[in-house]
Amino acid sequence: MLFSFDTLAEWFPEHDGKRFAHIETVVLDSRKKARNGLFIPIVGERFNAHDFIEQAVENGAVAALWAKTEPAPAHLKSACHFFYVDDTLAGLHQLATRYRNEVDPIVVGITGSNGKTTTKDLVASVLSTTYKTHYTRGNFNNHIGLPQTILEMPRDAEVLVVEMGMSSFGEIDRLTKIARPDYAIVTNIGESHIEFLGSREGIAKAKLEILNGLKENGVVIVDGDEPLLNNVPKKFETIRCGFSNDESVTYQIRDIALDIDSTSFSVNGKRYTIPLVGRHHAKNAAYVLALAKKLNVTEENIDIGFRKVQHTGMRFEKMETKEGAVIINDAYNASPTSMMAAIDVIKSMPAFNKKILVLGDIFELAEQAETFHKQIGKAIDETIDVVFTMGTNAKFISEEAKRLAPEKLRRHFADKYELVNALKPHLTKGVVVLFKASRGMAFENIVAEIISA
Repeated sequence: MLFSFDTLAEWFPEHDGKRFAHIETVVLDSRKKARNGLFIPIVGERFNAHDFIEQAVENGAVAALWAKTEPAPAHLKSACHFFYVDDTLAGLHQLATRYRNEVDPIVVGITGSNGKTTTKDLVASVLSTTYKTHYTRGNFNNHIGLPQTILEMPRDAEVLVVEMGMSSFGEIDRLTKIARPDYAIVTNIGESHIEFLGSREGIAKAKLEILNGLKENGVVIVDGDEPLLNNVPKKFETIRCGFSNDESVTYQIRDIALDIDSTSFSVNGKRYTIPLVGRHHAKNAAYVLALAKKLNVTEENIDIGFRKVQHTGMRFEKMETKEGAVIINDAYNASPTSMMAAIDVIKSMPAFNKKILVLGDIFELAEQAETFHKQIGKAIDETIDVVFTMGTNAKFISEEAKRLAPEKLRRHFADKYELVNALKPHLTKGVVVLFKASRGMAFENIVAEIISA
């Protein structure tokens, strides 16, 4: 049971309709089956979910949070109870905040320009070895997804792990005040959303809004290689993780070794292995080490958690073509930092006789788009055999890469089908192909076509 009738009546005192015993689940999608459900209709720019209350009731909703400005359908009051609020989104936030207070788990909040979801996956896997842990599904990290995650938490949860995303100032401030973390992890400061935030300094300021909801005795775990994260208020305990040998970096990463399916590394003299490929993932794992140590997770359980981590899809997801080429789908999203990190992984991968990059546009870079795409092109050396690009600004990648290695195949495409046809002859055993672009480029469709060919 999530809520009793009396609890909801106390929290939302304006109500009428058929009384119910209890609520088992909260739903925002009227199409979802929800036995003893509470339906919360959200109003968007192009839709008003109040219009779908009948479908929600048919699928098991026995109650609804209902905007006072919307007429409640009288014919449904014999089947559904209506709790009236000024705004249903605010009501969702209020409900999630109160439920989180009632369950009172240890809360881990994760933000950063890159690596949020991977770090969340690692945190959840490691802490699940020791605690009953509930965590964000996929990337439910916005003002709707985060409260949904909280409301899906079982009442006996001991740890809640939430991811916090944003595209403008004030968004993480709102999320952190709902979640109220005990531990905050800031993975890095990249260039994502620089179009809206103006600079990396602006991005850092927006990410550090996570501290606005951090509890008084909270702990902050940050990228120790990022100077923009050196100004965490002294009232919070701060732990820095990174590659630097500066004495302020508590968890120092050394001796990184990449394999086709894993990364091994040392932190403060102890060796670890994770089933993720990339130098940057070693740093994500170091944040988890710092957190696990604070929560008294044993070394044995840390190793177990690292080994069994389930990685969210389209993040360095490996698959194979019929001809034996290895495809790496890292096309969930992209920033200049994450794209260059992915390219570095391909450069370092052993056991391939041909390495291919298929790269697309990185969005939300505003007037800096050409500069950042050219920087990526400059990061591609002769160890990469083929570069194919597609998109408005991705052409600067292939142009720059061609200028630096004119003897290598570097080509830009305006059409997906031309790209696929040009790529197919290269897909033989011993070949690795990286797909990387912003989410809006929908590169997963190209990957699907390649795999099914």
